[in-house]
Amino acid sequence: MSTLLSPTGPRWVVVRQHRTALWTAAAAVAASAALVTALRMWDDAVPGTNQDNGYALLRIGMDYAAMLLLALPLLIGAFVAGPMVARELESGTYKLALTQSVTPRRWLASKLVIAVTVTAVGTLALMGVFALGRSRVANEYLFSWDERGTYEATGTVLLSYCLLAVAVGALVGQLVRRTLVAMAATGVVLGVVQLVLTALRWDFLPVRTLTGPYGADLLVPDEGLYMDSGLISTSGQRLPGWYCPEPLTENGICRSDVDIAAQYIDYHPASHFWPTQLIETGIVLALTALVLAAAFKVLRARHA
Repeated sequence: MSTLLSPTGPRWVVVRQHRTALWTAAAAVAASAALVTALRMWDDAVPGTNQDNGYALLRIGMDYAAMLLLALPLLIGAFVAGPMVARELESGTYKLALTQSVTPRRWLASKLVIAVTVTAVGTLALMGVFALGRSRVANEYLFSWDERGTYEATGTVLLSYCLLAVAVGALVGQLVRRTLVAMAATGVVLGVVQLVLTALRWDFLPVRTLTGPYGADLLVPDEGLYMDSGLISTSGQRLPGWYCPEPLTENGICRSDVDIAAQYIDYHPASHFWPTQLIETGIVLALTALVLAAAFKVLRARHA
């Protein structure tokens, strides 16, 4: 935090250059906290019910907040790639810093220190605001532990993606050197990474399987994340849940001569939340380290 409150040398220049963006970010966090607090107070004024207007607005607001937090890494990456890095390279103003006994490495490092500090502080603050609002609406299906947005904002994953955004922005900004193009390219790269890891997320840990006799009600345990379901033949083969040759019995179930021994449900229990978070966070931080190393390698190659 002292990096922002009392910057020195090149870091002071970075803070001065982007003070409008810094104040805007601080205002956005403060406004979010004030709004969620106001909605919580409005809802608390009508105790014992989920039908008041304060609760309804809080639920809607938190739904939008979850989606906005998903987009936060894209915004951070675009800003670092464009206004912080590419704009100076495009306009040539970075040369002034290099004439002031500032090495290229220190020039980029100063920008990254400010960006990482603001990103970490701002992201953690927004996660705290989200947690405050979610604590009231956590029983709603949109805010279960596995939902997109909620999953990212209630663990370590969102912060890791935001740090990756800083690294990708620094690399793409140097490679592209055009403000708007760098911002767009960074958004595409980060979007692809998020989509890929989201698709792989629930394969990090093996699912748990619940079995039961065929025809009985078989449900995912409380707070579990449904993954798959189907039938098990007498030979142990898994069959799709809709597998059942005609004709059915009068009760609408498979005939007794069909070799169905049981049914199954695959799911992730709520206890998989933190292990999955930590695995995904580790992957993203490893990518961050690789991208940062690449950013400084490009810097050395172009300003040797």
